[in-house]
Amino acid sequence: MTEKLKAMLKKAYRFLLNPHLVLCLGIAWLITNGWSYIAAILGPALGWEWLTAISAAYLAMLWFPFTPEKILTAIIAIWLLKKLFPDDQRTLQVLKDFKSRVREKYREEVDRFRNRKRETTGKTPQA
Repeated sequence: MTEKLKAMLKKAYRFLLNPHLVLCLGIAWLITNGWSYIAAILGPALGWEWLTAISAAYLAMLWFPFTPEKILTAIIAIWLLKKLFPDDQRTLQVLKDFKSRVREKYREEVDRFRNRKRETTGKTPQA
């Protein structure tokens, strides 16, 4: 169990600290969030109240619990990774493996739900 955990942590460490992925995450973060932090600094420095107000409103929204910007940042980072580093097959393969595992788990859950529904109603669900 300990060796399996060590191997999993090592794989996650190598994946997350891959220089290509870190660069793409940084660019994606600048696209989704970074501009507002920069605007929050530049707005008061340049005396542009409208820029300060827009950046403050966006930053306030970012701190709400369920903002979709984190998902959007990940999607942009993966897209950038595919476009900027198409030869980084190791990182892309990890993403493909993760995607296939998620799809498999989703299908298992759907089947389990359908079977449970079939058992309770006694009918076959319409597909």
